[in-house]
Amino acid sequence: MIKLTKYIRDLIIKVIDYFHQPFQRYISKETFRYAATGGMNTIFDIMLYFVFYNYVFDKQVLHLGIFAMSPHIAAFVFVFPITFTTGFLLAKYVTFTRSIIRGRVQLFRYGLSVSGSVLLNYFLLKLFVDGFGWYATLSKIVTTLVVILYSYLVQKHYTFCTGKKALARLEEKSVA
Repeated sequence: MIKLTKYIRDLIIKVIDYFHQPFQRYISKETFRYAATGGMNTIFDIMLYFVFYNYVFDKQVLHLGIFAMSPHIAAFVFVFPITFTTGFLLAKYVTFTRSIIRGRVQLFRYGLSVSGSVLLNYFLLKLFVDGFGWYATLSKIVTTLVVILYSYLVQKHYTFCTGKKALARLEEKSVA
């Protein structure tokens, strides 16, 4: 199983790096990998959201005993653990491979950074769907664009610490 996962990881990296070649003068390999893996995970997230909203919850309120959850929020809540996992694995093993932070610390920090993403997702979805009356899937797409920028900056400079300043700080700590 380990051989298979390494093979898949190496294949994903080779494919992404192949498509990076024409852009290497303009964008770093890490940023391109983030865009590619984040894009794949985002498309996966939106597709799952669409399926859960339209077919699993059938655009109906989810009644859970003492409270009810609107279908657009229920779809988000049920899709989240799936895309959290795929997002972390892609970030750790494909995008931010230069990180010297231990895996469990990365996972904890990833959880914190994703918590911010969850809050942004929740409040923006509530605003766009309930406040502005937009379609749920369109609202999810717009929300996702806002969250992408936040997520990249936090992951690069905090979760995986691959920014130049962050790497220099980590190297100083390990020497001391």
